[in-house]
Amino acid sequence: MSEPAAHSPLVQLRDVTRSFPGPPEVQALKAVNLTVDAGDYVTIVGPSGSGKSTMLNILGLLDRPSVGEYRLAGEITGSLSEDERAAVRARFIGFVFQSFHLMPRRSVLDNVLMPMLYSGVPRKERETRAREALDRVGLNHRVDFFPQSLSGGERQRVAVARAVVSGPRLLLADEPTGNLDQRTSGEVMNLFEELNDEGLTLVIITHDDGVARRARRRVRITDGRLEEL
Repeated sequence: MSEPAAHSPLVQLRDVTRSFPGPPEVQALKAVNLTVDAGDYVTIVGPSGSGKSTMLNILGLLDRPSVGEYRLAGEITGSLSEDERAAVRARFIGFVFQSFHLMPRRSVLDNVLMPMLYSGVPRKERETRAREALDRVGLNHRVDFFPQSLSGGERQRVAVARAVVSGPRLLLADEPTGNLDQRTSGEVMNLFEELNDEGLTLVIITHDDGVARRARRRVRITDGRLEEL
């Protein structure tokens, strides 16, 4: 996947519908249009069942539209094979989830090393980059710890380090503060915003209006339909 042209959005959904067979058929997304430029900070807010997770899966190349077109860095993704989609995900997109998705029997350092096995980072660079990413999130003193010995906020910061260690251009976060208290949520959001200030494109899916209002752009999804706020 090439660098987007200066005039080309990083993310572009055109009339995207995602249907699931019934009976009755369910349209989780309905003729959605969304443009995200490089460096944008966007939150997508909506209640449970509104289509937020389906949207994340489409943006992250974990699912395909039933109808419509998804362009990433100006390139149409619909014709990519599953292997090609996996390769684009590994090199281009970072993910952060509500439940952290860390490997419990691996150290913090090993958890952050893992994505670089698939993203093309040369072997000799991996440990240095992993330690730099953990230092970036304030956890260089926890590299040998295991996830279960960390607080929720520390686990989420490990997840952020893992998401950014391969140098993605797009970071997708799904309810990243959902398991955190208010103070820790603020710390994690500050970290996301520092990364965005450094040029990382950030799309956060949330049901929390307080989180949503921090972004420069807010989009609401209701019953599968999108509106810019």
